[in-house]
Amino acid sequence: MPSFTLTARAAAPVEEVWKLLHDPARFPEWWAGVETVAIGAEGDYTMWPAGYPDFPMAQHLGAEPADGRVTISCLVSDLIFQWRLRADGEATDIDVEVEVPEREAHRLGDQRRILERSLTTLAEMAAAA
Repeated sequence: MPSFTLTARAAAPVEEVWKLLHDPARFPEWWAGVETVAIGAEGDYTMWPAGYPDFPMAQHLGAEPADGRVTISCLVSDLIFQWRLRADGEATDIDVEVEVPEREAHRLGDQRRILERSLTTLAEMAAAA
């Protein structure tokens, strides 16, 4: 399965990054290309990509606070985003691994660019909190 991993460092405690990362309602604030989110039950939510108001995409978020992990699975295109937070004093290292199914491999470059911007924005927002 095609994949890539990115890492960023936030000048913020892990709790500040966690607040933004585990709450899908906050994704439009920092995740590039996410325009609107509607929260469902038990980790399910629907995301509408920017520019596609008629294209809802069902998602599932699983959070493991003790391990600093958040896994987001797109139930439409089967992309998987595995986030991991690691506290380092007053800073936080943020890792994201993205897995793309073979049939979506053509989207790998676009996903990488989107996540690079998103990761930067996430770290900046957490530091500003």
